[in-house]
Amino acid sequence: MAASTTNGHAPAEFPPPVDPITEFIAAPEAGEDEAIEVGVAIVGGGPAGLAAANRLLQLLADDEELLESLGEVPVAVIEKGKSCGGHNLSGAVMKPGPLKELFPDEDLEALPAIRHVNEKDDVWWLSSPTGTRPMPGPTPPNFKNEGNWVTSISQLCRWMAEKAEESGAYILTETAAAKLLVKDGAVQGVVTGDKGRGKEGQELGNFEPGMEVHARQTVLAEGNWGHLTGAAIQHFDLAQGAEPPVWKLGAKEVWKTKEQWDTVVHFFGWPGRSNGKWHETGVGGWVYPYGDHEVSIGIVVPLATPDATVSAHDMLQTVKQHPKLKAILEGGERTAWGAKAIQGGGFWSQPKLSMPGAVLVGESGGMIDMASLKGVHMAIQSGIIAAEEIYKSLKLGQKDMTSYETAIAESELVGKRLFEVRNNMQLVGGSSMPFNLAKAGIDIITKGKIPGGRKSSHRDAEVVQVIPPEGKRASDLYPKPDGKYTFDKLSSVFITGNATRDDAPSHIRIEKNVAREVAETWKWMCPAGVYEIPEDAPETGNVDVIVNYTNCVQCGAITARGGRLTPPEGGDGPAYQVV
Repeated sequence: MAASTTNGHAPAEFPPPVDPITEFIAAPEAGEDEAIEVGVAIVGGGPAGLAAANRLLQLLADDEELLESLGEVPVAVIEKGKSCGGHNLSGAVMKPGPLKELFPDEDLEALPAIRHVNEKDDVWWLSSPTGTRPMPGPTPPNFKNEGNWVTSISQLCRWMAEKAEESGAYILTETAAAKLLVKDGAVQGVVTGDKGRGKEGQELGNFEPGMEVHARQTVLAEGNWGHLTGAAIQHFDLAQGAEPPVWKLGAKEVWKTKEQWDTVVHFFGWPGRSNGKWHETGVGGWVYPYGDHEVSIGIVVPLATPDATVSAHDMLQTVKQHPKLKAILEGGERTAWGAKAIQGGGFWSQPKLSMPGAVLVGESGGMIDMASLKGVHMAIQSGIIAAEEIYKSLKLGQKDMTSYETAIAESELVGKRLFEVRNNMQLVGGSSMPFNLAKAGIDIITKGKIPGGRKSSHRDAEVVQVIPPEGKRASDLYPKPDGKYTFDKLSSVFITGNATRDDAPSHIRIEKNVAREVAETWKWMCPAGVYEIPEDAPETGNVDVIVNYTNCVQCGAITARGGRLTPPEGGDGPAYQVV
């Protein structure tokens, strides 16, 4: 891999062959006996969608007349994974309040999904491959987690899905939502994806066409700016006046350890470079207690870095070399791995959260508090609010859902908190680490009043990528995988239970002939080894990219970096169990 001989190229110079509005928005065509008629369609079986399903069914249980009017399927959850939670990944420390509100009579701390009730916090500034620097002052308020829960989000979603089914929800797993149905300016439901197509899109012997699902209201709960969410944002112009979304990529491992770990730790600094040139000062991660002799460890890396060799997966392998982390993990065993992109833009990047007949919940609506590295409680709270506002709209027989936007804005846990930290992530990047800490710290303490204002952002795909000379690349630090303590990408994908059909059509849209810098960016960025450059490709100029789409774990990073992830056939992708 030769260093760049030009000023580099941005992925945005090579847009993917996709037109979301014409391809993924459609008018209803099926008659009543050909469509699945439901009261409310929820796209995505993650914490936000399942919170909406459970809360709406609680309300309908006390309103028999409305429940009957919604027909045989009052609430349907459409989930593309093999099970709810199969495609969900998070750290995750969560505030327990919204889940307790949703299930007040359950002994939630006894659930297998609740891995640890926290009592101790720490923050590490990793200043070098072996060193740490003391934090100036006490634990920052955004990283105080006493009383919060460490949870397995995949386990939590499976449990929430069981509760929803018990209450009357129709859970359609292994079912992708391929198109958004729109008529007369309002969302009318979705079209599910076809099954049984070959690589070239041809119908195989087991072909099953997708079905129209007609709904009075639709909830888009797809996570990190999902397939239909992106199309809806464009079709209904929901992002007007907002900053472009910015993303980070998280990679996570679960380890069995020799010693019991009992402290929620957040770290930052190394292996990210501390000067502003490489925009890696936003690199950070965590070590969380995860039950009996288990820990969750992960790293989060911005997707606006200009060095083409930045890799979240490899940075995770690198940071495990630091003595602080090695002391916890050494002699243990890795049991799980996963990766997921994260919406990092916050308040200023949020789209409008409603359109006639539909709402965006959770991370689909940018509801992530990156200053605290938390989003699960916001997802659940937004799902609860969505259900309550949908219930009101069903009672009134209306499609308008602007009341949901108002309710989110007035929520202490969601809208008001996002406003408080509206500039925090923008303040973290672009300067030296000490200066970033000072700016971000003042912003947190003053709840956004200082420095105040509105900090702008730009699309990650517009960042020019370069291949630095040897000795100045992020990849210079990456350890060689040994299969015991450090791991390559393909062995990591294997333990996710990924089961994408080899003869399925590709669900990844990219321009395949791109500048070498862009190809290297995709190759290094992808935690699953999806993008490959042929060995005989030229060192400079354009190259052809090979797409190993069956490796894909649905992380979503390619959508941030100039491509477009669409849903695979229902049931394909990872089968996360404990992440």
